[in-house]
Amino acid sequence: MSQFENLNIQCQDGYTLSARFYAHQNKIAKPLPVLICPATGITKQFYNSYATWLCEQGYDVLVFDFRGIGESLYGPLKKSTASIVQWGQLDIPAAIETLLDKTNAPQVILLGHSAGGQLLGIVPNYDKVAKVVAVSGSTGHVKDLKGRTKLLAPVMFNVIFPIARFTLGYGPTNAIGMGENLPKDVAREWAQFCSKPGYVINALGKTVQYDFHKQINCPITAMWSSDDEIATEANVKDLLRLYPNADIQMIELKPKATGHKTIGHMMMFKSSHKNLWSVIEQALHV
Repeated sequence: MSQFENLNIQCQDGYTLSARFYAHQNKIAKPLPVLICPATGITKQFYNSYATWLCEQGYDVLVFDFRGIGESLYGPLKKSTASIVQWGQLDIPAAIETLLDKTNAPQVILLGHSAGGQLLGIVPNYDKVAKVVAVSGSTGHVKDLKGRTKLLAPVMFNVIFPIARFTLGYGPTNAIGMGENLPKDVAREWAQFCSKPGYVINALGKTVQYDFHKQINCPITAMWSSDDEIATEANVKDLLRLYPNADIQMIELKPKATGHKTIGHMMMFKSSHKNLWSVIEQALHV
């Protein structure tokens, strides 16, 4: 049974994020807590089953909604000023500090899903992260997408998002099965970051003034599936090259070899793929 404590995270700019804290359910607690950072447009509820399982393995776990998403959205979506850059510069740092305060741990393990594992290079308190496990983490560069997503992404980024910005005031991703609808600046930055290699480095000198990628030397494990149309091997490598001084490990999962028809970008945290959960947990070891 899922047991968690609802928390509020106070960001440096005064914004409040909605979070859940899962206290370890094992007599012997793991030495470092886990911070789950969600994918773009995905709420903390999506990670409930995995977070519950992790706390049963002895981990303290915190998962939250990025600003403008889920219960961290206040008021009409079209009025939200949230951005991906704010997620990295304000939301993740505040979540790190909240988890450290809650557990009295010296550092956290960052388990990032997609966008949640792609932003450490702009997180000011990156030194409080002992390890990163980036599940389906990549730059999402449109040139190296695969399958249906390779066809859909240019239409979404270059046609749907620009038009919707003025007609709806937000990015309508829910209608095409890509999570919650997005604040307009999240949608705009997503399109901008994926249009060229390097993801968030495309904002350097614009909305991002401080770049910490080269200072980061903690271990980073990238885990993706061979049938992921977004986090393709090329896009995973494009992300990892941004961290030249980190200890890098790459783990590619193949659906058939793990007993699944598909894994894709989203399935690793689903209960239907529970046999993969221990694989992710092994990667959390520091």
